[in-house]
Amino acid sequence: MSLFGLGSNRNQKTFRPKKNAPSGNKGVQLKKHIDATLGSGNLRDAVRLPPGEDLNEWLAVNTVDFFNQVNILYGTLMEFCTPATCPTMSAGPKFEYRWADGVQIKKPIEVSAPKYVEYLMDWIETQLDDESIFPQKIGTPFPQNFKEVVKTIFKRLFRVYAHIYHSHFQKIMSLKEEAHLNTCFKHFTLFTWEFKLIDKAELAPLIDLIESIVSVS
Repeated sequence: MSLFGLGSNRNQKTFRPKKNAPSGNKGVQLKKHIDATLGSGNLRDAVRLPPGEDLNEWLAVNTVDFFNQVNILYGTLMEFCTPATCPTMSAGPKFEYRWADGVQIKKPIEVSAPKYVEYLMDWIETQLDDESIFPQKIGTPFPQNFKEVVKTIFKRLFRVYAHIYHSHFQKIMSLKEEAHLNTCFKHFTLFTWEFKLIDKAELAPLIDLIESIVSVS
């Protein structure tokens, strides 16, 4: 796909190498299952928890997968999403996102869209690389708050999609990548809907698109 090639030579600060599936061999097996079901073209089947599998394992592998997808999508737009073109991280005039990670930046700050995405990808990578949150060894327990961490990651990844749709969709169309963007977002939406990962109020910037996705049988 041309989309993957587009991002390959851009600024590596935000567009990063793909992360591998967590949790050792089990993660690899689940990743193969995802790829196989996606290949069938049925996204609703692709998001469902496979019979007999652990929910946390499934959430972990998919979190890595969606992180990679958003990285690649945003990587195609980096030269068009700049502090000059996007001085705030917004999804239309009613929705502006400020950054805080609760550790280094405790009080939310206003930053440009590219800076927000840079902070976000750094923060997600820190979570994915922390084996106390995303265990790499089979049998290592997930933390009790694991789903809450996953929900925060998905909520923030959604904001990147919302920004792309509201601020860069014309550019996506000129790059002839709208079909790929729409497929990635549909996959993301069906997964978040299946496991109730994002509160409905957070989805407001794209709620019409989301409702059209989830209502189609």
